[in-house]
Amino acid sequence: MTDDTYGPLLARAALHAGTYIDGLPEQAVFPPRTARDGLAAFDVPVPEQGLAGVALLDQLHAIGSPATVANAGGRYFGFVIGGALPVTVAANWLAGAWDQCVSSDVNSPAATKLEQIAGAWLKDLLHLPQNSAVGMTTGATMASFTALAAARNALLNRLGYDVEADGLFGAPQIKVVVSDEVHVTIEKALAMLGLGKKRVIRVPVDSQGRMRADNLPHLDDRTIVCTQCGNVNSGSIDPIGAIAEKARKAGAWVHVDGAVGLWARMVPDLQAATAGLELADSWVTDGHKWLNTPYDNGIVIVRDAAALNRAMATMAPYLKVDAGAAPKDMVPEFSRRARGVEVWAAIANMGRQGMVELFERCRSHARRFEAGLRDIGFDVLNEVTLNQVVARIGTPEQLTAIRAHVEASGECWFGPTIWRGRDAIRIAVSSWRTTEADVDRSLAAIRAAKGAIIG
Repeated sequence: MTDDTYGPLLARAALHAGTYIDGLPEQAVFPPRTARDGLAAFDVPVPEQGLAGVALLDQLHAIGSPATVANAGGRYFGFVIGGALPVTVAANWLAGAWDQCVSSDVNSPAATKLEQIAGAWLKDLLHLPQNSAVGMTTGATMASFTALAAARNALLNRLGYDVEADGLFGAPQIKVVVSDEVHVTIEKALAMLGLGKKRVIRVPVDSQGRMRADNLPHLDDRTIVCTQCGNVNSGSIDPIGAIAEKARKAGAWVHVDGAVGLWARMVPDLQAATAGLELADSWVTDGHKWLNTPYDNGIVIVRDAAALNRAMATMAPYLKVDAGAAPKDMVPEFSRRARGVEVWAAIANMGRQGMVELFERCRSHARRFEAGLRDIGFDVLNEVTLNQVVARIGTPEQLTAIRAHVEASGECWFGPTIWRGRDAIRIAVSSWRTTEADVDRSLAAIRAAKGAIIG
């Protein structure tokens, strides 16, 4: 090993990180070909002698930084990715220095306590049952996996079947109900849990992608219903309250995929759309989306803490038994980083009012995009109520060319999508950095691309 010390390395990392962040406003949002080709400089054999830490950081910055996607900036509108708040980046660095394994209180009293506080704050902010259990995962995919594992346990446990001990061979069958607009992460979670992607019952949706509660199949106490708070394209919210009322009468479990839209619970004029959401049994969201924490950060909340614990608990003679459920007993990972520190930092830094202001600002920018795109000649295909805009213009080939033209300009980035069988673009405003000037600059790039491709 080289003779490196923390002080100079952390100072160098801070220098390069600061330079990178300061340059985000003018950095190409998608890296140019020259920068991506430059990554070939990393293609070297395993070094026989170690590289000094400062030189290594210099190389990472010189070669790696120009080839990153500037999703931390204000003009990245793809995949519903937030830009990490400054305080959450700093908290991430400190938590990295702590190097805690957040499996239980005996491994990290500080990180475990901060995660517990963050969980309590989340339940308060989102108006969810205070006796629910909260876990921190890599993202909404693993959060939904965790919640649906708890659902599987709860339903089968009622029938006297221990699925964790005996597996699914010979287990009573579980019925899973999803929307026609179900997100792929739910399908992935169902596949990993052995419940299958194709064995689901799909419920039709309305023109905005909301599940039709009046088209629900027969529900019983062996049914899981997966709802959405924030459609992946339109941002629309299923009538979760009405669905949950029907499910409760039947003894079914309702899961809410709220990767981005669960934060709508805090927005005053969206209260009606999220009414009754608290009647569900499990909820997931992401910190690295609208809360603007660094990657990776997912959150799972489960009403039945015992079912979650049965599905996720790890027991061994060498493990200390805590008075309450340890973090390791609420998510799949035993060894994991201190994600809760960043959630705590974001909430503590913004407070309730600051969080609402962030969400409202992103929604306002989305509506500015909507008006600007219409002025350019686009058809906006969704009701812009959350932070997403789905639009199209010209032929599919022309739309692809317009998006490529904008990407090549480096001015902004947004992705393609298929919305109700039609080729479209999707713009999601999720970053605390985005300003009206960023929106206008992006619209100017889209207007120029439209002029170059269609005229």
